[in-house]
Amino acid sequence: MGIVRKIRAVLALVLIGLAGTGPAAQAVTASDIVVEDKAGVLDQKTLLPAIRQIDFYQPTKVAVYTYSGAASDNLNEEVLRFARSEHPEWISEDGQKWANGLYIFALDPVGRHVGTYMGEDRKVSLDQREDIQNATKELFRDAQWTTGTIAGIQRGAELINQPWYRSTAFLVAAWGAAAAAVAGAATWLIVRWRTRLSSRKEQARGDASYASVSMDLQVTELNAGTIPEASRYGSTVLEKHRTFMAKYRTATGLSNQVHSLSARDLSRRPNLKLIRSYADAAAELDALDDVIADTNALLNRGSVWAPAWDRQLAPFRADLAAIEQMLSKRNAGGNTATAAALRSFRDTSHRDIEGWTAELADGTISPETALDRLRDARTQLSELLRDHADTVIAGYAKNEKEANLMRKEMESAQAGSKAKYGRTYEPSILGTVYPAYYFFSVPTFNSGFNTGVSSVGSARGGGGTTGYGASGGSFSGSGSSSSF
Repeated sequence: MGIVRKIRAVLALVLIGLAGTGPAAQAVTASDIVVEDKAGVLDQKTLLPAIRQIDFYQPTKVAVYTYSGAASDNLNEEVLRFARSEHPEWISEDGQKWANGLYIFALDPVGRHVGTYMGEDRKVSLDQREDIQNATKELFRDAQWTTGTIAGIQRGAELINQPWYRSTAFLVAAWGAAAAAVAGAATWLIVRWRTRLSSRKEQARGDASYASVSMDLQVTELNAGTIPEASRYGSTVLEKHRTFMAKYRTATGLSNQVHSLSARDLSRRPNLKLIRSYADAAAELDALDDVIADTNALLNRGSVWAPAWDRQLAPFRADLAAIEQMLSKRNAGGNTATAAALRSFRDTSHRDIEGWTAELADGTISPETALDRLRDARTQLSELLRDHADTVIAGYAKNEKEANLMRKEMESAQAGSKAKYGRTYEPSILGTVYPAYYFFSVPTFNSGFNTGVSSVGSARGGGGTTGYGASGGSFSGSGSSSSF
């Protein structure tokens, strides 16, 4: 709270200066709200209350229109067509402009266009319209249609009829130096505050894992002592165990360093890196001691072999369960041959899992054979996902340059940049025996695909369109649209 008070105090200096530069601006909520969600993508229980809380400088009627179009559509033309047929009150009496007091926010989630339109007494510059649209695009690229719409209306309210003394040009000219100082001070304070919060969160994560490892240390040693070295999987897990105590001593040293830090030290970025290293080291040990216990139980067919086997199946089951949701996303190629292959593999795999478990229970197959079959199935899924990646890239990319960009993001996701994708150590026998990049999972596919689409979207740009098409006639209302 001390940091927040300091920021407020610094900002107050600027606000005091601004108080004498012009008359107080009014803050009024929307005079009317009309939502025409023809695309069916908005949550009106969230949208309407949020719009009612937004303040405009002048009473403004807000109209929201969504429809499902195509990438080649002219959203401006579509909005005008809809207004003429369904809401003629949105158009001025002479039919050439948008009605006074009106702000229209339009969205085409399929064609991926966003548009903003205003009456003559509410219009803003083209740059400001682009500013409003740009405020929505990251949210829309992530399919957050309601949140993005709220962001667009909020940014519009900030710019429509904005008093001259609140304009960017005035503030830059009059308060450039002061604003830079305030921004610098505020940024510094906020960074330190957020760093302290992150440090405490990471320390708590590390302490929980370290405590669990320390409590189970003797049990872990007993489990490792009875893992059969002759087993292909057992021998590899034992190799990991041989470094367990060395890693535990390292984690202990890190723990001591972390707990010697003062509250003030937690606000420093270098110390956050140290604390995160401690948390990661402790979490990996916590996962490894569970794997050691499961390896012992499964390979020796101990009394708890069944739940241990279930934990080995868990990552594969999670992938199978996520396939349909992955294929149902926009541009995900859900109706392609490679999608059909994934669905077929999913259905077959559910039956295979039941068969492996039954054979393992009656001793028909050994634990090593069961793990081999699971490894082979996950390898096959990885190959099917790579094939499907080629399909969706071919369907989305417009040229080889875009295709290469998407492939690069897919490969980067599979390679497993922890900082970018949040990948952590998989607490399973296969996850211990094989490197993280060995299996291509559904979450990894989604991460790579989403990043690829975003990268291509940024490369394509989103140049604004101001015309109303052939059907617009002489209509010249203030408005434009752009892609996201």
